[in-house]
Amino acid sequence: MPLHLIKLAVGCDSVKELKEWIAERMQTAKKKGLPQHHIHITRMVPKRDAEILAGGSLYWVIKGEIAAREKIIGIEPFRDKDGIGRCRIVMQPKVVSVSPRPMRPFQGWRYLTDDSVPPDLGKSAAGSIAAMPEPMRRELRDLGLL
Repeated sequence: MPLHLIKLAVGCDSVKELKEWIAERMQTAKKKGLPQHHIHITRMVPKRDAEILAGGSLYWVIKGEIAAREKIIGIEPFRDKDGIGRCRIVMQPKVVSVSPRPMRPFQGWRYLTDDSVPPDLGKSAAGSIAAMPEPMRRELRDLGLL
């Protein structure tokens, strides 16, 4: 059973903005001849990396709700130029929208078990929720209609 990480997407206002930001980073990487992976650098190294690499994803919290995920394909501890230990979380640059779920702010990242993750929004009826403008979806959720 895979283990997942959850992290705040600080400064990001929507899943669309997250996708655009990652697409920009992939264009820059392509121009530099680097691999087409989305890399997020964090201070702490997950101790349960084998469980995460067994199919885990990084779930992004955007504006107070779990909203999207990216599949994790690598965890690379390293030391920065100041000698401080850091970790690269390497992901496939494909953002998958998930069924929105409220989440309080927190610092860093947290583990998220497989039985706690929100389902992906597919192309079925749930896809229409993903197609809604995010402010409308948030308001409907706050009213208890989603």
